[in-house]
Amino acid sequence: MNLAQPNVIEQQWFARPATDVAPDLIGCVLVRHCPNGELLRGTIVETEAYGPGDPACHAYRKRTTRNAVMFGPAGYSYVYLIYGMYHCFNVVTDREGVASAVLIRALALPDADSHSDLSPTTRARLAAGPGKLCRWLEIDRSLSQVQLVRGQPLWIEHPDRNGQQAISPHSFELVQTTRIGLTQGAEIPWRWYLKGSAAVSRL
Repeated sequence: MNLAQPNVIEQQWFARPATDVAPDLIGCVLVRHCPNGELLRGTIVETEAYGPGDPACHAYRKRTTRNAVMFGPAGYSYVYLIYGMYHCFNVVTDREGVASAVLIRALALPDADSHSDLSPTTRARLAAGPGKLCRWLEIDRSLSQVQLVRGQPLWIEHPDRNGQQAISPHSFELVQTTRIGLTQGAEIPWRWYLKGSAAVSRL
């Protein structure tokens, strides 16, 4: 392990099926290194998996220019636009050549002075949904196909025990259920979220 960055998740960790990576990402920290040098962090509280044989997966039918990154090595970003206005951030998973990814649906944000003028409920839901979290972290399609390592605009860190206690002081329990907003594969239970978190996109 590189001792200079002990918490950053290494590429090999993502090289597993999306259905294994998705629940394991709950409690991990998504970090955005902004152009102005600011570091924004949010704890992942909700994910969805997409993989081979899944009709809701963008790579279900064939490889295209848009979804090509999903066929590449694990540990890269896949960002796409929905409804012409909302960006969605995904992490590519599994072995190279197997198209799969995990959608990061919601983040719990740390308390910050910059949010002190907002109500606790509003602060809790600033990144409660894939479009909201991308807006808060300033993620757009220019950040697709980025390797998720320190030194890049995005990376993911292993869970911090203190952070886990902050987002779930009583227990750290995951709920597994069906995914949201799909016309195909809606019955597949490949969505996970942190029980009791106010930041989950749909409670």
